[in-house]
Formats: sequence, structure tokens, C-alpha cells
Amino acid sequence: MAQTTIRFRIRTDGRVEELVEGLQGSGCEQLTEWIEQQLGSLQQRRSTSEAYQAAAQAVSTPLSVQQRSA
Repeated sequence: MAQTTIRFRIRTDGRVEELVEGLQGSGCEQLTEWIEQQLGSLQQRRSTSEAYQAAAQAVSTPLSVQQRSA
């Protein structure tokens, strides 16, 4: 199974850009949906060439987030 990577770039004006690597098809949108909801309103989405490739098999990636108490 290939490794999936999410890269974030935080701009000086506060915008956050994310890039998903290693995931084909629409799986990247499913993977990042929760993250995007937490960041705020989505301004723009651009698909990479990987998004247009058919996924070889269904991928289920559990995403767990833990909050640390102060």
C-alpha cells in the first residue's frame, strides 16, 4: 500500500493550502473533508492529476484526532 501524505502551507495572510499525495481518485476529498471543516470556509479546490486516475482499490483510512488538555 502506498503512503498517503497531506502537506499544509500556511500563508502569511492566514490562508491554509493543503496538498494530498499518494491517493488516487476522489479519496483525497473524503480524507480531508473533516480537516477542511475545522479550518473554515473552503475558497478554492484544484485537483491534481492523481484525482483523475481511477483508484486501484477502495481505500479506507481511519483518521483520529486527539486534543491535548492545557
